[in-house]
Amino acid sequence: MKKIEAIIKPFKLDEVKHGLNEIGVQGMTVTEVKGFGRQKGHTEFYRGASYDINFVPKLKIEVVVSEEIADKVVSIIEATAKTGEIGDGKIFVYPIENTIRIRTGEHGNDAV
Repeated sequence: MKKIEAIIKPFKLDEVKHGLNEIGVQGMTVTEVKGFGRQKGHTEFYRGASYDINFVPKLKIEVVVSEEIADKVVSIIEATAKTGEIGDGKIFVYPIENTIRIRTGEHGNDAV
């Protein structure tokens, strides 16, 4: 099993979710996060004063999938989240040793 984390622009969530649903990914965790990379934040103006926004709002998507579809999941996230502009985000892939569904006690791929 693999855990895939993706940091994406918030307005891309529906496209990513739709793409993952099409290949059978049934669950995901989405968290509102803030951060910066090469984008380095931006400046906003409010009532004539400028404010530096050092942390840019993003979404973090987390999914755990079987190894067989992990590469496909990464490809779909990459394709659907991409705008071609700076700040599109990152994808991280981690190995998962075990998964347990608390309600049923299922383990491994059965629990995903």
